[in-house]
Amino acid sequence: MVSDVTRKNRDRGTSTEKKLDDLYELIDGIEVCMMTTRRADGHLVTRPMQVQERTSGTDLWFVTDLETHKLDELLTDPHVNLAFYHNRTREWVSVSGTAIVSRDERLIDALYKPDWKAWFPQQDAQRDGGPRDPRIALILVEAHSVTYFKSTRSRPVVLFEVVKARLTGEAPKLGEERRLGIREIEKAQRLEQEGRTP
Repeated sequence: MVSDVTRKNRDRGTSTEKKLDDLYELIDGIEVCMMTTRRADGHLVTRPMQVQERTSGTDLWFVTDLETHKLDELLTDPHVNLAFYHNRTREWVSVSGTAIVSRDERLIDALYKPDWKAWFPQQDAQRDGGPRDPRIALILVEAHSVTYFKSTRSRPVVLFEVVKARLTGEAPKLGEERRLGIREIEKAQRLEQEGRTP
């Protein structure tokens, strides 16, 4: 059942290009997300992850330690959900996709950042937090669907809408909830591969 708030804030015909522009702005502005995976026993597990790179439209790269439980979970079930939330604006993004684990040295070199050493402290000559550290792996999340909420009103207007909703009993109009399906995601990937911005 669709709530009045969802109905009132549902997107009404925004172009794919505009949806993608707003989505990229949200993801690029919220570096840390919560990644949800499924354990072998069926239970869900969520942990914070920092986006390292956004490529091919809505595909996202993360760095991880090969020795963590999440990799066991991804071997059992590669389906993941990424949840982003911006506390100040109340904007959010939910990405459903499939995770692929990679140890490709060229990709690690391309994405490597010196601050990774904080997460991979030196243990010996090989485990030094550098790009050849055997603990380092990448996770690519290939998006299959995206839902997000984009605030379209200033903070004072949002506060006014909330107060008005309390007085009138009508759902407030705070922004737009938008969805991107697989066709729109594939279109974004094609445009980026052709060197055009969606």
